[in-house]
Amino acid sequence: MRTQNTSQPIRTIIADRVTRRGFLLGSGAGITAVAASGFVGSLFSGAAHAQAATSSLTFTELKRIYDKTHHVADGYKADVVAAWGDAMQAGQGAPDLRTMTAADQASRFGYNCDFIGYMPLPKGSQNSDNGLLCVNNEYVSFNVMFDEMPDDGEGGAKMTLEQVALCKAAIGHSIVEVKREAGVWKIVQDSPMNRRITMDTAMALSGPAAGHAWMKTAADPEGMTARGTNYNCGGGVTPWGTVLTCEEGAGDIFAGDIAKTPFSAVLERYGYAGDDYYGFARSEDRFNVEKEPNEPNHFDWVVEIDPYDPTSTPIKRTALGRFAHEGSTVVVNKDGRVVVYMGDDSSFEYVYRFVSDASYDPANPATGRNILDAGTLSVAQFAADGIMNWLPLVHGQGPLTAEKGFADQAEVLLKTRLAADALGATPMDRPEGMEANPITGRVYANMTKNKKITAEKLNAVNTRPENFYGHIVEMIPPGGVGKDADHTAGSYGWDLFVLAGNPADPVHGAKFHPDTSTDGWFINPDYLTFDPKGRMFVATDGANDFGIADGIYGIDTEGPARGLPKLLFACPAGAEAAGPCFTPDGTTLFVSVQHPAEDSATLATATTLWPDFAAGGVPRPAVVAIQRIDRAEVAS
Repeated sequence: MRTQNTSQPIRTIIADRVTRRGFLLGSGAGITAVAASGFVGSLFSGAAHAQAATSSLTFTELKRIYDKTHHVADGYKADVVAAWGDAMQAGQGAPDLRTMTAADQASRFGYNCDFIGYMPLPKGSQNSDNGLLCVNNEYVSFNVMFDEMPDDGEGGAKMTLEQVALCKAAIGHSIVEVKREAGVWKIVQDSPMNRRITMDTAMALSGPAAGHAWMKTAADPEGMTARGTNYNCGGGVTPWGTVLTCEEGAGDIFAGDIAKTPFSAVLERYGYAGDDYYGFARSEDRFNVEKEPNEPNHFDWVVEIDPYDPTSTPIKRTALGRFAHEGSTVVVNKDGRVVVYMGDDSSFEYVYRFVSDASYDPANPATGRNILDAGTLSVAQFAADGIMNWLPLVHGQGPLTAEKGFADQAEVLLKTRLAADALGATPMDRPEGMEANPITGRVYANMTKNKKITAEKLNAVNTRPENFYGHIVEMIPPGGVGKDADHTAGSYGWDLFVLAGNPADPVHGAKFHPDTSTDGWFINPDYLTFDPKGRMFVATDGANDFGIADGIYGIDTEGPARGLPKLLFACPAGAEAAGPCFTPDGTTLFVSVQHPAEDSATLATATTLWPDFAAGGVPRPAVVAIQRIDRAEVAS
């Protein structure tokens, strides 16, 4: 992911310093039990792990390695399934990435793959050999796409208009049918479901902000439609068969002086710099805030896509709030209401939860249609006693009134970050991937890092100054284990699951299970997912800065090996691992390998030409399929 300017103004932050106590075992304890224990954000104690633990993950751990190609543990293989420029239509043939046009790119697999959703075919089945891969294409690394195009902040001005158009066509989302035959996954090129969604795709606006005055533009004076999506990073899948793709900031695709807009304070809070980083405003006036001041309000939403209907219109669901969305994990609560967990991926931003008003009926998937348009969006506040509270962002409640600058619910959502500020939410160390464990019901949130945090800004859940390393927060809904957990409750318990970093370096202050190997610890947790048995798999983003590969780590969340990670997969030079996603039977783990060689100054000095390694070629982001050679479950 390309770091954007999304800094927020300095504000007072409670500096709750906590004292470490014993390790809370993963026993399904509810809020009462957690609070009664004197919980203060527990990690590992010697007593809890007096004997060497045996991980439930039986694979032989990969030896840490970082070079020009990818690596996977012994007994596994990792095959490229879909890469930038791959044909998505019959007869297209192999791409010529040096001469590819924007028109050609618009029907080929997009760039910088990120979130992956595997949707079985036919719809409603559990088919693990044939399905749709729904893949985010977050942004472009033009420094290794084009010759002599350094990432020096001037790329938007240096690229030709055709190159700018190609970049616009390369981002968004790719939907491809894939099939596994004889153990190999391949794109079905003649599938009628193959589809690209780009910066030019028509989209609908729904929910409270649809039709609002701030959403009206010259292209749509009614404020009910938008055009395009970008910075599609995290995501989620719904039980009714749709995909949620998250827009994670749009501040650097616009040009113009934000001070000349009617809501400059809002754009500043959302990190809009007006630097036209990609040159979009050179080709379209809608990307100049002085010419079309409402266009930025069409971005930073969650977009719902029906991958099973290639003629469907994507919908931006404004009830889920406006911020740098990272993750939109969907849980159907035991009372049928739909819950969506989301993070705001920037330093000192927040963790959010949406609870629908209506209930979903699995026997009638149509009840999921538009269910995300009405409900309550809340923001998390973590306390040092191990309790977290969800603060509703509802117009008219507390400070969210017209007198305080929130005219109606639409403005609360258009100013989600400012509303969360007003409620006193807990600032976090860059909240990214969030997932609920299907076995225990606990919810986990990755805090990737926050180098800006100082000792004065520490709080109970973000405990290290200059946190270059990241950590994972465990949120514990009350009500019971698994499907009995109440994801709509106003208060949860919470725990610190691991503190990432190198345990051998006291500067890092890392905390893993004491039996963690020299190959098993990780830095900068970004994504996470769970296999069918409830074991966590973490994808990292930023380990390259420490001279090690980003990759995938398996880790137990319960029992004596809780917090014991093992390295499964390592990315090539300059790449991050993203979007890990299992097939329903657990025999394939799809992983995005994003921005290989992006750490290079130019294409001429690329650190790798992965995955093709062709002379005169270019590096290509791609999705790989990790499988055991004996075809058993990946995590068995």
